[in-house]
Amino acid sequence: MKATEQQAIKKISIFGVPFSTLTMRETVDYLTQVVERREPHHIITANPIMVMAAVNDEKMMRVMKQADLIVPDGAGIIWAANYVNEPLPERVTGFDLLHELMRVGEQRRWRVFLLGTTQEIITEAANNLKLQYPLVDIVGVQNGFFGPTEDDEVVARIVEAAPDMLFVARSATTQEPWIAQFRDRLNVPIMMGVGGSFDIISGKMKRAPVIFQKLRLEWFYRLAKEPARYKRMLALPKFVVKVVREKENVTKP
Repeated sequence: MKATEQQAIKKISIFGVPFSTLTMRETVDYLTQVVERREPHHIITANPIMVMAAVNDEKMMRVMKQADLIVPDGAGIIWAANYVNEPLPERVTGFDLLHELMRVGEQRRWRVFLLGTTQEIITEAANNLKLQYPLVDIVGVQNGFFGPTEDDEVVARIVEAAPDMLFVARSATTQEPWIAQFRDRLNVPIMMGVGGSFDIISGKMKRAPVIFQKLRLEWFYRLAKEPARYKRMLALPKFVVKVVREKENVTKP
């Protein structure tokens, strides 16, 4: 699939957020072409919490709609699509997509820049990725603790490094808007928010066991490990109720 075929990718709207219907394999193939053609793309791996954030915030909705590709990361998105008889083929989780892209990068000697979280975690994540994918060139590492006054400096570092992929892990309210704000200046083929992926890659946290993944209860596992996340998680039952109550409106643009 060529990057110029982006408009041809079938999408399903979930409360105005356009989700790609590509499988994981198709997504990786598509993004491989994006890198080869040097076409800047903002990829969002979205879950129900992010959809609810967009529903309640016009700025976030604009960010989501302006993204080049939104993939269904959360199990709740798959459930909602099935519930309204507009099924998506499968989950395309950010963590797995990152690793699939790194595998391709290993074959093609891609350059990668990692941005976000604490310096300790991002450094350890970079070290572990180097061990796992030694032929990928990690051309930059930057923690996520910087403010607007430092944006220009950080953007300049990334531009100078000229990566093929930029993975960003910042706060839920900062990550995607930051990429969207600087997308054109960054000019990186793949710019993707990866949430807590660096925590797992660094070894600070463990990913939910396979049984939780198969039961689509990764959110419950993470909540049990991080009870402080309960306020964010309150969006999940609200999402379910909204889908059930507004079934006829779920897939309207």
